[in-house]
Parts: sequence; C-alpha cells; structure tokens
Amino acid sequence: MRTAAVLAALLLAVPSLPAEPPTVNAKQLILVVSPDWDSATATLRRFERKGTGWRQAGDVVDVVIGRSGLAWGAGVNRDTGPGPVKREGDGKSPAGVFHIGHAFGFESVPRWMRLPYIQLRDSTQCVDDPASQLYNQIVVPSATTTPDWSSSEKMRAIDVYRWGAVVLHNDPPEKGRGSCIFLHLVDPNGKPTAGCTSMPAAALGALLRWIDPAAQPLLVQLPRAEYDRLRRLWQLP
Repeated sequence: MRTAAVLAALLLAVPSLPAEPPTVNAKQLILVVSPDWDSATATLRRFERKGTGWRQAGDVVDVVIGRSGLAWGAGVNRDTGPGPVKREGDGKSPAGVFHIGHAFGFESVPRWMRLPYIQLRDSTQCVDDPASQLYNQIVVPSATTTPDWSSSEKMRAIDVYRWGAVVLHNDPPEKGRGSCIFLHLVDPNGKPTAGCTSMPAAALGALLRWIDPAAQPLLVQLPRAEYDRLRRLWQLP
C-alpha cells in the first residue's frame, strides 16, 4: 500500500506534457492576421516549412474578411482563449487553425489544380440552414430531392465564387456554429464578407496554384494580439 501511495504521489508531481501544436504536421501555412477582433481587413502571408522553421512564399496580400471581424471557430485547435465564438449569421470569419477542403469554380478543373475540385453548376448550393440535415454542406439537389432546408447559397449565382476553396470550419457540423466558409474572390467594391476570406484574383490564383494537399496545408486566422500570444505555442512563423 505504501509503495502504491508513493507511486501515485510521484505521478501527480510530474507535470503533464503539453499537447502537440496544431500545426505540427503542416508543410504549408496560410497565415491571416487582422488588427483586432472587430476589423474587417487583414493581411495574408504564405509559408513553407523548411526543417524546423518557416520560410515565406510569395508576397503579403491585403484581404477582406467578415464584416464583423473574427470569432473563434471550430477547427483543428481545441484550445482558444478570450474572445467571441463564431455563430451562424454573425458576420464573423472563424479564428483558429483549419484544414483546406476542395477547390471550386465556374470553369472545368484547371490542369494546374492539385486540390480536389468541383465545378459549380446552376443547381449547386451550400446549405446554411442549421435545421437541415445537410447544414454546412455543398449539395447538388436532383429533380427528386425534397429539400429540408429553408436557406442556402446558390453558389453559381455568386460571382465572387468564380474561384475558391472550402475552409473546413465546423466540420463535421455542429448546429449553429457557422457554415459555408470559403477562400474566394474579393468583391469588386471591397465589400466585407459574411464570414469568408476574400482576396484579389491574382492573389487567389497564386494561392490555389501553390496549395499542395500532400503538404497538409493549414489556414490560421487570428487577430494580432492572439497571434502574438499563440505564436510560440502553435509554432507559427
């Protein structure tokens, strides 16, 4: 009994090992940093991991994010911190660490595209109704489909979706945590998004050409203060 008690005391005295940083396996990183939680503008930089460090790839890009700024999303990272939490319809882009899903566009798949790709049809929709069983999913309803949603984005009718990629926020979906989050073209008038991250065509084209699924790319979005706080813990550039 005494031996068991001593062992238990020793185990309690040993500090727990820190969790691995959410970027540990990534070889490509898209870093979006805004001035604060409420800003609708940010900067985007691309990085490639070389050894144990990061090297910037390409130029710094000015991007436009959610009209209400950023809020903690549901992504790779489990720990967050102080700040708002992303909800459906709040006009905020998700903060945190996220995988990149498939690319999409109006045209057929380009030869240079390495991401999985879907060509948007007139019937392609992204369901943003939290009550639907298909919430936060891109669907192509058939003639026999009876939709269980009352709200969706008809993606082919939205010109800024001419090119884009899915941000895997809230995947698998939790009702009301936010839906239809993309990287896409910026509005011609610089209008903020409803929660996506938008950029000029040249920058988006360079980004989509650069992304390599084999490099396990990640998107990190943070306000400046949170980036400074988490930079070392998350092994950010």
